[in-house]
Amino acid sequence: MSQSLLTLNELFTNSFRNHGEKTALHFGSQKMTYRELHRAANQVAHALIEHGVERNTRVALLLSNSLEYVASELGIYFSGGTLVPMNDMLSEKDIYHILKDSGAKVLLVGEQFFSNIEHIKSDLPELTTIVGITNSEKTTSTNFITWDDFQSSQPDHDIDISITPENNSKIIYSGGTSGLPKGVVDSHKTTFLTYISMMDEVNIREDEKILLMTPLPHAAGLYLMAGLVRGAEVFIESKFDTKLLLEHIEKNKITFLSLVPTMIYRVLDFMEGKNVDVSSIRTIQYGTAPITVGRLRQALDIFGQVFIQAYGQQETQNVVTWLKKEDHRTDEEYSHLLSSCGKSTFFSRIKIVDGNGCEVSRGVKGEIAVKSLTNMIRYHNMPIETAETLKDGWVYTGDMGVMDEKGYLYLLDRKKDMIISGGMNVYSSEVENVIQEHHGVRQVAVIGIPDSDWGEAVTAFIIPKNESVTVEDIQEYCNQTLSKYKKPKVIHLVESLPLTPYGKVDKKVIRAPYWDSAVRQI
Repeated sequence: MSQSLLTLNELFTNSFRNHGEKTALHFGSQKMTYRELHRAANQVAHALIEHGVERNTRVALLLSNSLEYVASELGIYFSGGTLVPMNDMLSEKDIYHILKDSGAKVLLVGEQFFSNIEHIKSDLPELTTIVGITNSEKTTSTNFITWDDFQSSQPDHDIDISITPENNSKIIYSGGTSGLPKGVVDSHKTTFLTYISMMDEVNIREDEKILLMTPLPHAAGLYLMAGLVRGAEVFIESKFDTKLLLEHIEKNKITFLSLVPTMIYRVLDFMEGKNVDVSSIRTIQYGTAPITVGRLRQALDIFGQVFIQAYGQQETQNVVTWLKKEDHRTDEEYSHLLSSCGKSTFFSRIKIVDGNGCEVSRGVKGEIAVKSLTNMIRYHNMPIETAETLKDGWVYTGDMGVMDEKGYLYLLDRKKDMIISGGMNVYSSEVENVIQEHHGVRQVAVIGIPDSDWGEAVTAFIIPKNESVTVEDIQEYCNQTLSKYKKPKVIHLVESLPLTPYGKVDKKVIRAPYWDSAVRQI
C-alpha cells in the first residue's frame, strides 16, 4: 500500500532501516539498536490493532522515561492511533480529566499510577484496555494486561495500514496556568515537519550523542524523535540529576543537551570550584522559560558559544523561533541579543499585534501571533477556545513581546502575568533580569500581588547565594538599577522556588496565597 512520505510511519521506518545495527537508545544499563527499536515498536503497533485501535483512536501513555515509553510512542504512530502523552507528575484529577476528555480507548500505564487508575477507571467507560507496565513482581489488577502479555508474542514486521498526513498524530494537553488542561491536536504532517525543522535548525548530526533528562511527553520528546530521524545515539534518564549529567558528559562524550533554564542554573552552581571536562558539548538547547542574562553569560564563560534558545508553545508544537549559537555573544555590540529568543524558523512567521489583532510597528509591544506549518489543528472538543486562539491561520499565543528592526523577538511576559502597577505595565522578566545581575542572587522570580494603592505590587522572591545577602542590599541595588515603578515593593528571601513537572518556576503556586481570595485576578 502506497504511503505519503509526510507521515510519521514513513519517516521513522526509513530512518530505522537506514541505521539498522547502530545503537539508538540507552537507558541505564539497557540499550537498543535501531533495528531492535523498530521491531519493538512494530510489536506494540500489532498489539494495539488487536485491541481495536484504528486510525485516530486515542491511546494514552502514562509512563516515566524508559525504553518502553519510546517503543510505545512509536508503536502508537505505526498503528494509526493518536498518542495522548501524560507526564509522570500529574495529579489524579488531571489524569482523569485527560483520559475522559480525550476519550482514550487504550492506556499504557506505569506501576506508580496503578492505584490512581484503579480508583478512576470505573468512571471511564470508553477506556476498554489498560496495559500495566512494571519491572517488579507487583501484581496488577485483574483488569490490567501485563506488558509482556500485551506485546511480546506479537509479530515484529511492518504494518500495511493506510495513514494520511491529515490523520491525528497526538493530542497533547497544555499545562495551563488556570483551569483544566486543553488538548492540542496535531497531525502527522505538522509533527513530521516539526521533527524535520528541529533536526535541521539545531543541526543534529548522525554522530550526535544526545542526553535527555526531562519528561519525554514534553520538549525532550521532540528532540528524542528528531534525533532518531537523523540516526543519533540518545541517552535517556528518568529524571534530572546534575552530578549524573556531568558524569554522562565526561564518560559518554555527550554532544547535545536539552535543558530548561533552572537546570542550567543548577549545573552552573554545581560546577563552581570544580574541574569538569565539558569539551565534547557542541550544542545546549534551552527554552520553555526565559533565562536571565546574567546566568547566560556565566554559562557562555564555562561552555562556550554552544547555546541555542527555542521559543514556542504546545499550540505551535513548541518551536517558532531560534536564537542561534552565533547570536550568543557577550561583546558589547551584540550582547543585547542575549535578551532575545531569536528569529522565526523556516516554517514559522511572527507578528506583534495590538488588542484589536492589528499588526504593530517594529519596536512596539504587543501580543505575539504565530503562523506556522506546525501549528495545532485545533483544541480537542473546544471549538470556542479554538476560535479565540486560532484566527486566520495565526495562533494568538497570549505571550507579550516586541520585535526589533532585524526581526529578533524579545519575550516580555505572559499576557496574563504582566504586572499592572499604578497603571504602568511591568514585565516580570525585565525585573528578573536586572535583579539576577546582583552578585548575591542565585535565582529570582517576580510576580504582582494585590495592593490597595497600586492595584498590583511588584514582588520579588529571591534565592540568595549566601546568608550575608539582605533585603536591604537588594533594595539598594534596585534603587540604582530600576525605574521607580518597576522596583519591587516587597522582597522575600527564600530557600527554594516551586517548580512545574518540567522544571520551570511555577508562578501559579507562588501567586496562589495572594490571589486565591482576591475578587479580581488583575
